[in-house]
Amino acid sequence: MRKIHCINKIAEIGLDKFGSEYKIIEDIENADAILVRSADMHNMELSNSVLAVARAGAGVNNIPFDKYAEEGVVVFNTPGANANAVKELAVAGLLLASRDIAAGISWVLENKDDKDIAKSVEANKSNFAGQELLGKKLGIIGLGAIGVKVANVATHFGMEVYGYDPYISVEAAWNLSRNIHHSQNVEEIFAECDYITLHAPLVDATRGMINKDTIERMKDKVVILNFSRDLLVNEIDIIEALESGKVKRYITDFPNPTVSGKKGVIAIPHLGASTEESEDNCAIMAAKEIKDYIENGNIVNSVNYPNCDMGKCDTVARLAVHHKNVPNMIGQITGALAANGINIGDMTNKSRGEFAYTLLDVEDKISDKLINELEIISGIIKVRAIQ
Repeated sequence: MRKIHCINKIAEIGLDKFGSEYKIIEDIENADAILVRSADMHNMELSNSVLAVARAGAGVNNIPFDKYAEEGVVVFNTPGANANAVKELAVAGLLLASRDIAAGISWVLENKDDKDIAKSVEANKSNFAGQELLGKKLGIIGLGAIGVKVANVATHFGMEVYGYDPYISVEAAWNLSRNIHHSQNVEEIFAECDYITLHAPLVDATRGMINKDTIERMKDKVVILNFSRDLLVNEIDIIEALESGKVKRYITDFPNPTVSGKKGVIAIPHLGASTEESEDNCAIMAAKEIKDYIENGNIVNSVNYPNCDMGKCDTVARLAVHHKNVPNMIGQITGALAANGINIGDMTNKSRGEFAYTLLDVEDKISDKLINELEIISGIIKVRAIQ
């Protein structure tokens, strides 16, 4: 019986995917795998029983995935599972920014007791006059699952869409409308676009990418939307730009004391992926990733180990080895199998930075003796037999 611990509430439709051979437990110490959403795991020590952690969502800022890689714990996320929900909110953000809808609604609420409100509307509605999206230039930084969807929708508004992503995947490129202008550098987006929306991951290269210097290179009255990560933006700089009029509006899904209530800011209470459908999709994907890894050793959508998929394990046994990406590792592994009379039917090895992962389908049972011999090889992190 495999044991799964949920740190946060995970949609039942996802947990149901595990089936009768799995048990959801309250005690994290005995878990084989962990499901998490937003809980901070940075100060959390995992027991040796934990094989994997799956984040029911795309961002993994709350998980020390580099540390877990050193321990042979695979960290999964669910890219694309919440993409439609975030796309819809980003599109709503475009409309909120262009038409001053939020301020108009607030005015109506403030004047709800005015018996002549219909007349007052005619006298005051020009204060909330906006502009249309048709013909405006939209720059999208990050063409992953969400950015591609936002780009495609924006073309139907009649916007001229610029997209920038130096690491765009083949799948994303196939899904991107041919009407999107693929910018070769982010400077083109800064210089040309009336609206700029962020859909990039938070890494060292993107942290604070919207700041005083980059804002200065943007068009006057630019609108900036952030439905990705708050730390992509230097918020002190953007408040100054709003006050000076350089930035017209800042739409963010990450309210905090710096931006909340400030003139020109529309702060949404982190609703990007908060739909029933999104939570269900993330839970289902996370459960499938964990189940496939436990039962077959396959890694799909990991943030700290390479993707490695050999399909369903239908041989006598499968050996899964986490190790450092160093020379002669494969030779040492296969040599140990040969010395124990184990014949290899199939194998694959994948690497990602300093870490690597090897799967071997074998035609004999794997003994504890062999596992012990592999574990003492310098550079090997974890060995697991699936049989």
